[in-house]
Amino acid sequence: MERLRALSGLFTCVGCRPRRRRHHSRGRVTGPVPEAAPTFATVVTSLLERLQDEEGDRAQTYCELESVLWGDDSRLQCGVVNRLIAEVSRDLTAEQGVTEDTKMAASDVLVALARSHFSFVIAELQAQLKAPGEISKEFVLITVGKLISTYALQCIPFMRMMLLGLRTVVGQLGSSRILRAACGVLEQWAKGVNIYICTWKGCPLPATEKEQLYENLSQVFCSVAGNWLDCQEEEDKQAVIRAMTPLMCVLLHKEEHREQVWEQLLWLLHQYQTAQDTSRVTKSLIYFLEALEQVQTLIPKGKCLAITSVVYNELTDETKERSQDHKAELTQCILLQARICPEETILFLESQLGHEREAGRVAALGLLGALARCDEPAMTEKLPQVVEAVKCVCRDPSTRVRRAVLHFIRELLSANAQSCSAWDVVGYIFSEFSQSSSRRAAGLLSAQEAREEGGLQGLCMDVLGSLDISVRGMAKLLWPRLLIYVLPAKYTGMLIPLSRCLRALAERNELTAACEHQELDPDVLNSLLQETTLTPHTLLARLLVVAGSPFAGSELQAAALLVMQSLHSRIHGAVGAMWNTEIPLLLQYLKGENENIPDSAGWERRLLKFLRASLETIKDDAWVKRLSCELSQRLDSSPSGSGEKAFLYKALGTTLGACQELPHVQEKLLQHLKKAKPEEPSEAQGIISLVCQAADSHFRLVLETFTTFAATLCNVRCFGVSRRKKMTQASMRAQAACNAAMLAYSSMALRASEEQLLARVEADIVGNILLLYISSSKNLPKNLALVQSITEVGRAIQAVGNFGSFDPVLQHKLLLILQNLMKKTLWDFPASSLHLKVILALEQWSKLKISFSRKEICSLLSDCCQSILIPPSAAEQMEEIGNAEVAVLQLQSLHVATKALGRLMAVVLETKPTPVVFVDIVHVLWLWLSSDNPWVRKRALQVCAQLLADCRDGTRCAYVPFGSLAGLLGPLTYDPVTSSRQLAATCLSSLLHIQAKATNRVFETDDPASSCEGLSNRIATSQQLQTSVKIGEIVCKNFPKEQAADFMNAIKETFRRARGRRVRAAGNWMITFLKICGKDILPDVPGVLFILLTCTWSMLETSFMYFVHDAVLILARYHEELTIDFIIQNFVPMDRNTLELWRTLGKDSIGICVLKRLSEKLKRVGDNSSKPSSSSRRLEDQQPSPESLTVACAISEVVSVQSEEGVQSLLPSLLPGLLLQVSEALGEEMLFAPLSPWRGLSEDQRREDNVRRL
Repeated sequence: MERLRALSGLFTCVGCRPRRRRHHSRGRVTGPVPEAAPTFATVVTSLLERLQDEEGDRAQTYCELESVLWGDDSRLQCGVVNRLIAEVSRDLTAEQGVTEDTKMAASDVLVALARSHFSFVIAELQAQLKAPGEISKEFVLITVGKLISTYALQCIPFMRMMLLGLRTVVGQLGSSRILRAACGVLEQWAKGVNIYICTWKGCPLPATEKEQLYENLSQVFCSVAGNWLDCQEEEDKQAVIRAMTPLMCVLLHKEEHREQVWEQLLWLLHQYQTAQDTSRVTKSLIYFLEALEQVQTLIPKGKCLAITSVVYNELTDETKERSQDHKAELTQCILLQARICPEETILFLESQLGHEREAGRVAALGLLGALARCDEPAMTEKLPQVVEAVKCVCRDPSTRVRRAVLHFIRELLSANAQSCSAWDVVGYIFSEFSQSSSRRAAGLLSAQEAREEGGLQGLCMDVLGSLDISVRGMAKLLWPRLLIYVLPAKYTGMLIPLSRCLRALAERNELTAACEHQELDPDVLNSLLQETTLTPHTLLARLLVVAGSPFAGSELQAAALLVMQSLHSRIHGAVGAMWNTEIPLLLQYLKGENENIPDSAGWERRLLKFLRASLETIKDDAWVKRLSCELSQRLDSSPSGSGEKAFLYKALGTTLGACQELPHVQEKLLQHLKKAKPEEPSEAQGIISLVCQAADSHFRLVLETFTTFAATLCNVRCFGVSRRKKMTQASMRAQAACNAAMLAYSSMALRASEEQLLARVEADIVGNILLLYISSSKNLPKNLALVQSITEVGRAIQAVGNFGSFDPVLQHKLLLILQNLMKKTLWDFPASSLHLKVILALEQWSKLKISFSRKEICSLLSDCCQSILIPPSAAEQMEEIGNAEVAVLQLQSLHVATKALGRLMAVVLETKPTPVVFVDIVHVLWLWLSSDNPWVRKRALQVCAQLLADCRDGTRCAYVPFGSLAGLLGPLTYDPVTSSRQLAATCLSSLLHIQAKATNRVFETDDPASSCEGLSNRIATSQQLQTSVKIGEIVCKNFPKEQAADFMNAIKETFRRARGRRVRAAGNWMITFLKICGKDILPDVPGVLFILLTCTWSMLETSFMYFVHDAVLILARYHEELTIDFIIQNFVPMDRNTLELWRTLGKDSIGICVLKRLSEKLKRVGDNSSKPSSSSRRLEDQQPSPESLTVACAISEVVSVQSEEGVQSLLPSLLPGLLLQVSEALGEEMLFAPLSPWRGLSEDQRREDNVRRL
């Protein structure tokens, strides 16, 4: 009945009256389905019946019902609506027996039903709120809140009546959950009312209703303030805050209620001290301040300060942890407060700039920066005042405050640059950058402090780089102030953002002469006009130094170029077009575009070329002269050893080269030559760079000037220092000057033209180099300088191509000096670098086709090998030196030296491509490749590998000592050292390619280099040997047969000097060679057999003698008669090795043939001995010949290992000769003459007995 009475009271608002409710609350819904929407009504009715019959899950049924209601706009019969609302309300207000899910689903059904029957639903909810008794009103309130948020416009007419119901709830709270639900309803209702109060459009309420609405809201507000503000639970507090704030905003619209609002505002601010989650308080305060701004009413005195103070203290309280979002919300509160009360807020923030707490000062600066950024007329008027206040904290030493000031400047400049007229903010940015740089450079900061100062530097660059040139007054602020900061070196790091600003100004035509002094402050203008260093020459010199500094980084170098391009009109009017073309190309090179990989040396050459082209474009000797003076001054003031000074030497030399006033050029050269400190390596290199760059255009003048300077060095007598005294600083400086002078002469030779070089190289360049060398005591630096000078002179002569014009006597003198240096200097660190440089110098001069004799070549290469190949191993050097880094450097130098020695041999061979020279080089390497020292062999292999690689890639060799090299390298493929094995395989690969090129044929077999993996330590020893033999087969298949003896001699050398694995490999290679090539080497067989004969008595390890026997056996298979004759004639008959050799031959399949040959040989020997002699000679006087004895011994050994059948088949031919030898040995004639093989068996038996007896 309460619901019906409520509906009747709302009749005038909704325009309809609901049907009366049946008295039996649980009766069935009867009657036909309305014809308007049969499907919709049928479904709703079916679901309602399911709820009434309590079938199935009620929550699920409610969800289905909600979906149906949202899916159709059709209206239901009033009876169906009433019963549906009654069913839902019963579940919604049930104290027990209904789950929260079911209640929430029921609440959603009411919200969906309100879509088409709003007045029914709102009346029911109002009745439930006002209903007395113990019913649960929590979900009723939740439903009301949902209804308001979903149907805000439709709720307005029912606002006053709903507030009456809420007033009832406020005074009858039973639990915290109901309180929070009621607060949610109040929050939604108050926000909705506040929206419509601000507009009043579309609201059907008359004026009297509006006033009544305000009154009801005031009563609710008072009721809430009186009943709920003292709750203790955190969730309850948050709910009350959310409800009270929109109520306060609504009441702000009526003046008579504002006093209540101001009272409760203090309560809201007090929640920062009591609430745990203050972010909700901040959100509510933002909502209130936004509403207060719209109302546009005056705030009572003190309230604005109270709000600002509380929020500011909350923002700066470092004891509380806040999220970034919360901090942003607190800042927004201050900004809203400033829009409402700008004067009070700014005064408060300015007062905080002097606060003792660092966090307070930082927060005040941040808030003032945020205010400066906002585009408010009131704030714009106050900016000059704010700027003056911020200037007071510029000297604050705190890093956080300094950072906050920079952030404030960024915000200020992004909003209004005109406000900075009273404060040079640009100067402050650069000053902060310089201060941070100085503090970091001092090295007195902790790691944390250094990071903070580095962050400040980065912030300075960000602030300057983020400036918007289009902001009004920015051009006036920046130009021409920025020019002041281009010059000092302490602002170098700021060139990157500085270049962006200047480039932007240039694009806006702000750098034109007409705009230079426009609207400038008089004091600024006077300061700039008095800046005497601001000249085109100082600008160009400064920017060139930054662009050329190798330590600046590509980004900073690019910035310097961009500044240069932007200021081209202020540097010189003639370079504009040329720079607009060339500078973009330089920038592309810096970025690595067009497949260029920038390096410092290449970049420096490009930049100096750009400078030279610029000076040639200017064509103003006076201007160039002033630039050289500016560079000279900077050179004098630059610290020694810096990259800046190194580049300045080159830039000054380039500028002097472009200057046509020769006396000035000579004066500047002598000035810096005398001032330099050549004992410092960077200064010595600077002298060389200065002289060489100037010599490009004034070679004759520079050479004569430098010779004059060098003459003073030669006349200094302080070089001869007593042995008992330490070298003085003056003598050290003089020696360093001599060294630098020698290098300067050779560097000038490299830059001279052909005509200039040929006219001056002997007397003025090489002659002065030698004069400087002999004028002082010899030491390692002096020797290094001499060798490098000789190398560079040789390179210069090679570059011009006129080799024959250089004096041969002087050539040999230089080479003799180099060779003596190599011989007399022991290999040691750092002397190892001298050996390397000597090798490189010899390589260079060898390219000049100097007429060496064979003896000189062998002597030179032998001395080089003696110096390079014999140093101790890596482990020995590490133990000897004791310094791992020094040992590593020495080993690296040694490795490079071996490569250089190989190239030297290749150059010698290329300049003298004769077979004799190649053979001589191999003979030089022979000793070292067969050394017992594994490290010597390894280094010799490195030399050989480089030599053969260069020969393979070079021109075709007419003759290749293939046999000797193969015999030397083959056994090394089974060397104990892994790297040596692999190097030997690589050498053999190159050798095969060289041989193929020499014979004009294609190398078709496998490449030995592909077998290197089979020679590694991971492979078993037996497999390594198999790999070595496989490589031998590849080599032998491509073997030039005419070099068989050379190969065997090399193998013999391994037998003579080696042990173990190398001997085994040599034997296998020899056997492999003879198996493959033995048939085709008939002319060399005697020589090969003789080599094998020498191996029998020269082999170091006789346990490998079986390789010799097998080799002879293989030759006997191919060349039986020749081999047997050689053995009989040359081998020692009764020697153990000879006897074993015969047994080896007898065991083989050719044993019968060997025995037959021996019998024939024995017969021929017997026939010769049985020829008629003088009658006076008696039998007993005859003695067997040595040859017959040798043959008999051989037959004995062969027969001892032959089968009976084989011996029996040869008895007719063997026995006569043997008997004859017995007769001669015994001195009496045997009873049986030689028998014919056709005698009977008894005679054969007797013959066999005689043989046995013999």
